[in-house]
Amino acid sequence: MLGGIVILIVYLAFKPRSPHFDVSSVTLNTAYIDTGSLLNADVTILANFTNPNKKVSVDFSFMVLQLYYGDTLIATRAIDPFSAISTETRLHTVEMISSQVALPNGVSEKMRKQMGDNGIIFNLKGSFRTRSNFGSFFHYSYWLYGSCTFLTTSPPSGILVARKCRTKR
Repeated sequence: MLGGIVILIVYLAFKPRSPHFDVSSVTLNTAYIDTGSLLNADVTILANFTNPNKKVSVDFSFMVLQLYYGDTLIATRAIDPFSAISTETRLHTVEMISSQVALPNGVSEKMRKQMGDNGIIFNLKGSFRTRSNFGSFFHYSYWLYGSCTFLTTSPPSGILVARKCRTKR
């Protein structure tokens, strides 16, 4: 009973909100399909992590981004841990490189068509171990899951055209 009251008081005093994950910029430097259906791609992503809290700092410790084309995982990258103080936005440049990734036949044909039409759709998924710090006396750890779908123009100067991102606990 007393523990519940303490948690309620802390919640009402700090009014914590979940951090947000977004993609600010994407550059598709290279993407081509070798003999058969082996994908080689180089995608640079500017990832945006925002702490919307006014009184709570957030530590991001274990962070992994996975880049998909359709349902096929084409690249994975870990991000170094960092902290975001109250109302801070942190930007991280992430280089996603795929080399000789086998695409199913239908998927490789779809990518070739999208490259010809000058619009390639990718999916980015992220898992983030986070800890909210309510001053120096109370900490709360949880997982965040980010998901972004974005459209780029074709390489070599592929740029971000549209995106939709969301973050869940």
